[in-house]
Amino acid sequence: MDRTWLLVIAGVVLAAALVGAVLLAVRVVRTRRMLGALGVGGKVAFYGALIYTISPVDLLPDPIYLDDLGVLAGALIFLTRLVHRRRAEGRLPGGQDLPPQPDRLRRPVP
Repeated sequence: MDRTWLLVIAGVVLAAALVGAVLLAVRVVRTRRMLGALGVGGKVAFYGALIYTISPVDLLPDPIYLDDLGVLAGALIFLTRLVHRRRAEGRLPGGQDLPPQPDRLRRPVP
């Protein structure tokens, strides 16, 4: 009976990790679409993370998605910082200007 519960818990954890990896991959792709033309670093982060996630050669065996989650999360952080940097510069990849972003940390004065 104890072994059955252990297998069920392991299966749930693995399923949750797989769902997390898929959701992170989708967010990485959406963030890449916001950037348009990437620089060299952005291309390496984007394509490297996706290839590493799909590739059967990993640091950890494929049923354990912790390394894939880490690589995808790192790429998402890097690409998000590129988006914020371009937004701060006030330009879109096509050369168009971005509208100014409101400061979400500042409270409106009553």
